[in-house]
Amino acid sequence: MRVAVPRETTPGERRVALVPETVSKLREAGFDIRVERGAGATAGFSDADYADAGAELVDSGALLAGAELVVRVARPSAEEVAGLQRGTVLVGFLQPLTDSEGITRLREQGVVAFAMESIPRITRAQPMDALSSQATVAGYKAVLLAADRVQKLFPMLMTAAGTIAPVRALVVGAGVAGLQAIATARRLGAVVSAFDVRPAVREQVESLGAAFLELGVRAEETEGGYAMELTAEQQAQQQVALEERIPDFDVVITTAAVPGRPAPKLIPAVAVERMRPGSVIVDLAAETGGNCELTVPGEVVEHDGVAIIGTTNLPSLMAYHASQLYSRNVAALVQHLAPNGELVLDWDDEITSGACVTRPEASA
Repeated sequence: MRVAVPRETTPGERRVALVPETVSKLREAGFDIRVERGAGATAGFSDADYADAGAELVDSGALLAGAELVVRVARPSAEEVAGLQRGTVLVGFLQPLTDSEGITRLREQGVVAFAMESIPRITRAQPMDALSSQATVAGYKAVLLAADRVQKLFPMLMTAAGTIAPVRALVVGAGVAGLQAIATARRLGAVVSAFDVRPAVREQVESLGAAFLELGVRAEETEGGYAMELTAEQQAQQQVALEERIPDFDVVITTAAVPGRPAPKLIPAVAVERMRPGSVIVDLAAETGGNCELTVPGEVVEHDGVAIIGTTNLPSLMAYHASQLYSRNVAALVQHLAPNGELVLDWDDEITSGACVTRPEASA
């Protein structure tokens, strides 16, 4: 089975869908891998690395010829979709809940598309869970961005000039990204607190050495591990509670998201105005509008001396390891769909049917 790895064309996307390490393993499993020249350059992987791993390097014009499966990171452009043959299998982050036009294009083109964000969150699908692997990178990078911007040292320091108090950090949302942010901030020496509307995550928060912030707002957990969307009354209660507590912190990292919906607004402008000048908010939900009322997606803004970091696609800022993790997720899915290098799509299988967002039969 021939697998094609294109160079990503989405602005700012530095990751690559397969890294040389994974190419080598897929070759041993019976796959023929064709990689577009320069596909891994921005992630730190040279064409020579791919050649040594057994990949065939080609220019973009020859990439898709005979390709049965195309793996990528970001969703393809309309032009790229038009270049796919009917029946081609496509794997990537395809945004099925928010990009209805893109999904329609794939369906009309007859593409069999599998969205990495639609992988069922079940035990045997864990090696394919790209949302978690990339959230891990994002949570780590969020703390580094905060540490770079905040006007204080993270750890407590005892010096001849006296003692420096540690940074006080608050992580809102204790999913994968939030837990990684907690662990990273703790390693840097911050005093960390965390809040989540799911009381079940309290034990995880405390196991990492953070204090669980009790705000009196609770929600049930969905099957996918997300918190159920709060009612308008609960959201208002949460905002008031956070407004009262946020001034105690130098760094706030927000990670709250609802799949397919705009990010819930947790931090109103008035709460930011109560924070000390020099404080920092890193909004990991910026791509879907942000958890802070003042977040501007893709930008860093300052309000009353407080920096609000709305940088998007944080995993792409750490493209080497983000690609390495994503590549392993993709390889696990590819080998599930095509054991021994031969495509076998079992629509009764929970992973195959759950991750598939378009297929020719579905358009009939």
